[in-house]
Order: sequence, then structure tokens, then C-alpha cells
Amino acid sequence: MAKNTFKNQTKEEKKAFKLPTISIGFLKDRRLHLSLGFLALISSLFLFTAFFSYLFTGKADQSIIGNVIDTGVKASGVEAENWLGLFGAYASHYFIYQYFGIASFLIPPFLFLIGYKIVFRREILPISKSFYVVVFFLLWVSILIGYFMINSESIYEWGFLGGGTGFELAALLDSMMGWGTLLFLIFTFVVFAIYFLNITHMTGLSSISFPKDHSIDENSENSLESVDQDGEEEYEEYEGDDDMVLVTKEAEDDDSAAIAAVVASIKEEVAEEEALLNKETKDIWELNVPKTAKKPEEKPELVLDVKPKEIAPKEEIEEDDDIAFEAEINKTPDKVVGTLENYDPTLDLSNYKYPTPELLNDYPNKEVQVTKEELEQNKDKIVETLINFKIGISSIKATIGPTVTLYEIIPDAGVKISKIKNLEDDIALSLAALGIRIIAPIPGKGTIGIEVPNKNREMVDVKSVLCTEKFMKSRAELPIVLGKTISNEVFVTDLAKMPHLLMAGATGQGKSVGLNILLTSLVYKKHPSQLKFVLVDPKKVELTLFNKIERHFLAKLPDSEEAIITDTKKVIHTLNSLCIEMDNRYDLLKDAGCRNLKEYNHKFVERRLNPKKGHRFLPYIVLVIDELADLMMTAGKEVETPIARLAQLARAIGIHLVVATQRPSVNVITGIIKANFPARLSFKVTSKIDSRTILDAGGADQLIGMGDMLLSMGSEIIRLQCGFVDTPEVERVCEFIGSQQGYPSAYLLPEFVGEEGESSVGEVDLKDRDQLFDDAARLIVMHQQGSTSLIQRKLKLGYNRAGRLIDQLEAAGIVGPFEGSKAREVLVSDEYSLEQLLNNLNGQS
Repeated sequence: MAKNTFKNQTKEEKKAFKLPTISIGFLKDRRLHLSLGFLALISSLFLFTAFFSYLFTGKADQSIIGNVIDTGVKASGVEAENWLGLFGAYASHYFIYQYFGIASFLIPPFLFLIGYKIVFRREILPISKSFYVVVFFLLWVSILIGYFMINSESIYEWGFLGGGTGFELAALLDSMMGWGTLLFLIFTFVVFAIYFLNITHMTGLSSISFPKDHSIDENSENSLESVDQDGEEEYEEYEGDDDMVLVTKEAEDDDSAAIAAVVASIKEEVAEEEALLNKETKDIWELNVPKTAKKPEEKPELVLDVKPKEIAPKEEIEEDDDIAFEAEINKTPDKVVGTLENYDPTLDLSNYKYPTPELLNDYPNKEVQVTKEELEQNKDKIVETLINFKIGISSIKATIGPTVTLYEIIPDAGVKISKIKNLEDDIALSLAALGIRIIAPIPGKGTIGIEVPNKNREMVDVKSVLCTEKFMKSRAELPIVLGKTISNEVFVTDLAKMPHLLMAGATGQGKSVGLNILLTSLVYKKHPSQLKFVLVDPKKVELTLFNKIERHFLAKLPDSEEAIITDTKKVIHTLNSLCIEMDNRYDLLKDAGCRNLKEYNHKFVERRLNPKKGHRFLPYIVLVIDELADLMMTAGKEVETPIARLAQLARAIGIHLVVATQRPSVNVITGIIKANFPARLSFKVTSKIDSRTILDAGGADQLIGMGDMLLSMGSEIIRLQCGFVDTPEVERVCEFIGSQQGYPSAYLLPEFVGEEGESSVGEVDLKDRDQLFDDAARLIVMHQQGSTSLIQRKLKLGYNRAGRLIDQLEAAGIVGPFEGSKAREVLVSDEYSLEQLLNNLNGQS
């Protein structure tokens, strides 16, 4: 039995003097930040009022400020004319009269920008750039005014406009340079403008031609090749969406040179980071002991294989680092090599700001809580149990994870693996631990793994995994971070390559948290124009937090009031609507000659597809179903069929499914659904049957809960500790996104009409024709194709309205009756006959 060392401390140890620890944790307190922010806001208002009052009361307060000591503070305060009393008179006197003059009015707005950012966590203007502007113009304006006031007769009346500092500096410069001081001020202003505005090219200078005998380097000659012999610039004609883009060859050369420089610098940074990462991974702490134990009675020594953890930032990330974080998550190859003429889908929300890490909670940085004594005790018990059953071990190695420790053993020659696997319950009994899992053998290794839960498990918070380079620099299409592996490595994968994910787990084992961290990691990496969610929540309470990002990331049916679907009938309509969206996207890919969504969007961004032919930028769509069992009970085949269709076909056109259930039985996860979900994720389940249903293997019933999970991708099963994201964190992220400018509405899916919405042609009243009836008729006759989807694409209508138009066209005798999967026959052969028919219909109405 382990001894409680805390109780056995001597009195001398308890009375030992300890130096007091100084904590600076209060600097991270949000209340302190808010206090300082409001102080900056109030100070800006105070100083502005005092400065403005000084313009009218400054002369009257001059004598009072100089005689405060003689007169007394109280009496001087009564006599002060400034609107903010003696303190306002003092502040304005020193800032305006003594220091910077009228340029001091730049200080209150700067304080307001700082206070606004601290309090509301938003920037009106960049703080760093504003600081440079304020500092420069405080000195520049005061010196300029001081220079003009040196020889002015009204210096004593208006000299305060330049301030004492400006006047003294101007006098010093005037004594050294005379009227050259003005040239010096102009020069400093131009240099500041060049660096501040990043001016590298002067418009108009590129058209100057130099004689060939002048000494010009080869680079400059190449840059002037865009000017032809007649001195006119050559233009390239480019066909885009609706307009023509004119690009000079010189600008193209400049852009290509700049892009090449950016790419080269990025390659150097990546090479340096990879070298640093390789160096860190070599620093593995191992306690190597010669493997001399060959007999069962000799216990092998324990080799510790503790891999370095990916270190999350211990201190809170500063506000200025938000820009770096957003730039990091935006660094994609397309944005590096894209040129100005390429279509940018993010321009509709060009001011959109990605969520910052500061929206997430800071937890104390906990090291691995597994002591060497615990490792030695577990090793001894494992070896002792195996020796009792006459199984010898040649070596044993331990890898410490956040939740469990993996003991890798190599048995002696001639020992059957199945014999060790059958001792699972005996080893669990000897260790007195819950959830012992034996991996025999470990894939890719010649060892047998025994996973033993840690006594003190480590919580993996969402900030510690989202703020790692592995996630921020991920080039995946849909990167998701699920947590940490058994060796403390952050696990990042691509949902687009899964391509669908099936989740299961008993109630309270972390399934909803897993969905939240999946959705949170996607919104941290993707722009609203690139990704849309279809959220199905039969429980009605799990996904309601994401209502706030409806106009940014959510998709819904046109006639739906709420973006998060909770009603079973609307779920059926939504799934069938996604099938229509899938078919429409495949038609677009077929016309574009592309095999998948990535190729199609790449072509569209390069303006190689014409929007007038129905082409558009297609975002990824992620369908999330929180509880499949409830839908299967209430709808059955009506839900199973569209899910199976989407799972079979939707991968190539960017529609991906994440389906979760707490009851992974065969009547819920049917064979048709299961066959098309190669990626399975299981939290703790109640029985081995459920584990085999979801993973096709055992082990999920022996997990220890609270986010402990197994991920199966192909033949490989990985044990992970799911990252923990709390409800207030998700709420803050959604509020941050929802408070920004969004699209006018959620992303609209195609309309779907069930059997109850269909009507017969005989009921159509041609006197109440649609406003687009004539346009639809001309479109059908021109293409000689009676198709509802054709009307949808060309006239940009929903499915309901296009269906009514087809019914009216059939009643008017323009198209034939419905013929199943075939397109309707067009009964009018030419446009002349159509115009006569339309004139007759218009005359009757």
C-alpha cells in the first residue's frame, strides 16, 4: 500500500520558512483590462474637452497656473476658467503651451482607439499604425508651426499653436539651416509617407523612355520591355465574368517579381521551422537500461519514452498577435500565387475577422501528472502478472499520454500473442485500474501494447490544440483538430479526405463536445464564403449556440424560418434538398470538365468559367446530424435513403457528413449507411456489440469516458483524448462572428416539394400565369429541352416556382407531359410559333 507522504512530514518540515511567491496573474485578469480600457476612454474625453476649452480660456488661466503655490489649490481651482477646472487647465497648459501645441489634439483620439480595443476587443484603426502617425505628427506639426511663428509678430498671441517643444526645435533647426528647415520638413513628410503607405512605385514614371546608350542594368531594361516602339503600352485582353480586365505587361512583370520574392521568403521560413521542429523531436528523454532479463524470474527494466509535448503559449496572446494569427490561418498557396485579376470569393465579406484565440479560456499549463513511482509500480505488476502465467518479457517501454500510459512489451520467443490478449482482465485486476486495453500487436511495430489509465488525467483544452503550428499552418481543405494522441501529439486531420464521419458514444461520454470542437476548429480556419453548415438537431438544445452565425456559416431551405433543423419533416426535406444540390453541382462539374470541387473552384477563381452559364463559386457544405437514432425511429427509410445517396456520391462535390448517435445498433447504423462511412469515431459505449457495430473491432467498451475515444480510419485505430471546449467558449466565438457584417441571409438550398405539395396539371389556371412565364417559354423553345432544372439554373429560381412554371407550360401546350427521368418533349418547334401562342394567351387574359 502506498504511503501518504504528506501526513508523514516532520514538524520541522512543516515549520520550514518559505519565501513568499510573487504572482503576476492579476495582469491577465479581464476586470483589470476593462478598468484600464474605460480609463483610456474617459481620459480621451477629458483631455479633448480640456484642450478645446483651452482655445478660449487659456490666456485667462496663465496667471493662475503660475501662482498656484502662492494662491492655494482650492482658490486657484475656483478662479480657473477652464471647463474642467484646475486639473483641465494644467493638462491643457502643459500639453499645448509647453509641449506640442495644437498637435496635442491627436492624443485624445489615440487614447480612445486604445480604450475601445481593450473594452470591446475590436479595432477601429490599427493601434500600431496609429501610434506612428500620432508620434510623427506631434513633432512634425509642432515644428512646422513653430518655424512660421519664429519671425511672426503675433508670436506671443498665437505662439501656443506650436507649443514650447516645437518652437525650441524649430529655432534650433532655423539656426543651423535657415529656410532649409522647410525643405527638411518636406523631406521628412515624404519619407514618412513612403514607409507608412509602403510606396514602391510612382505612377507615370514607368512610361519614361531612356536612350539606349545610357548605362542601365539588365533588370531595368527588362522592366521597360512592356513599352513598344511607338511608345504605347501593350494590353492583354482577358475575358472574365461580366467585364474586361486590362493588365499591362509591366504591371504583370512587377507582380510576378513581387510574388516570386514572397514565395521565396515563405519557403525560407518553412525550411527554418521544419529544421527547428526536427531538432525538437530529437530531444526525447529516454532512460535506457541494457536488456539482460531473459529468464522469467528476471524483471526487465522500464524504458520511458516520453515525447515532448506541443507547447501551447503559456501567457495570454496579446491583442496585436491576433493579426498574426489571422494571417497564419489565411496563408494558403492560392493566396500566395494568386494575381489581382483572379476572382476572390472573400470580397463580399472583405472585412471579416477570424475568431481570435483570446475568445477561449486559459487553463493552467499542466504537466503530465504521472510520477516515476507510478510507472515503476505498474511495470512491476504487469511483469509479475505475466510471470505468474509463465510468460517471459524481454523488454518493456512506457509512453505517457494525457489520459492513458502505453506500456509496450516484447515477449520472449515462442509466446503466443493470443495468450497475452486473454490476460486482459487479470492485468486489470492486478493494476486495480478501469479500462485496460491490450493491442496485440501494435500495427507497424513488433510489440504488444497495454494501455493503462493514469491516476491523474490531464485535461486537453481547446486553446492548447488550436494555437499550435500544426493546426494553424495546416493546408488541409477542411482541417479539424480532435485532441491529442497517446503520445501527447496534437491530432489534426482533413474532413474532406475522410470524407464522412460516423460518431457514436453513450450519453455523457463527450459526443456533443466532440461535435463542438469539430465545428469550432472549422470556423477558426475557414472564411464564410468557403464553408456552410447544415445543422440537424433533433434534441433542439445541443446546437442552438450556432444560431448566431446563421448569416455567415449556416445553410437552410428557402421557406425555413430557423437555420437549425429540429422538425423531422424539415429534416427529410433538407436531406432531399441536399441531394438536389448534389445533382446540380455534378451538372456544373460536368460542364466545367472537372472531377472534384477543388478543381472546379480553382478554375472559377482563375476566371476560366463563365458565370453567365450558371457557374459560381461553390462552398463546402458540412451536414451535421446530432442524433441519428431519433430520426431513424420516426422517419426510417425517408431519412436513410438520402443519407445513403449523399454518403455514396457527395464527396467529390464538397458535401461531407458528420453523423452522431448514442445508440450504435444495427437498426440505426444500417449496412447501407455504414458502408459509406470509412471514418468512425467512438466514445465509450456500453457493450462489445456496440463497439463492433461502430468500429468493426472491440475496445470502445473499455474506454474511461470524459472524451476518451477511438478513431478508426481504414485499418488503423487511434486512441485520442478529445479536446474540451466549454459552452461559454463556443458562445463567445459565435457572438464574435455574429456581431460582424454577414450575408443578407443564410445560404439557401434548393427547394424541395414532397408528395403533399404536388398538384395536377388540370388544376392550372392560365389566367394566373407566373410573371416569368414568357421568359421560361422562350428559354424552353430555344434550348428544345423541357427541364425544370434548366429553368432553375437559367432564371435562378427555386424548385417550387420552376415546377409551377413547367405545369403552366404543359397546360399551355408548350411542353409535353411528365415522362419519368426523361426530359419533357417540347411541342413548339420555333420561336415564331411561340410568339403567336404567347400573343393569343395574352389576348385571352
